[in-house]
Amino acid sequence: MTTSYHTQREKPKEAMKPMSDHNGMPDPEKFKEIFDVIAEKVPGLLKTLSELLYGAKSAKQYAEAAAIFYKELKAAGMTDEQAFELTRQYLSTLNLGNLMSRFRTEGHD
Repeated sequence: MTTSYHTQREKPKEAMKPMSDHNGMPDPEKFKEIFDVIAEKVPGLLKTLSELLYGAKSAKQYAEAAAIFYKELKAAGMTDEQAFELTRQYLSTLNLGNLMSRFRTEGHD
């Protein structure tokens, strides 16, 4: 007896119903529910993200990373100018806002 991997199963009648009776568009009440959840959750998420990225603890870690990076470049024999430029480039990769603006700019070319 051979079993087919592609056997068709009957779908429940609910799954076969159209999304709504609004010309193929989802029910406006569903959109309202989704947007209410977004309006409730997103501000808190943005506040938390902002605190993580730009709070005092993050600023201290950011500064320490910059100092360590610069010192290591100098210890490797780079000039002040070379170490400064590479540190500037390194810090720009750690800046989420800078990365996002570059992404938006490059996406419109």
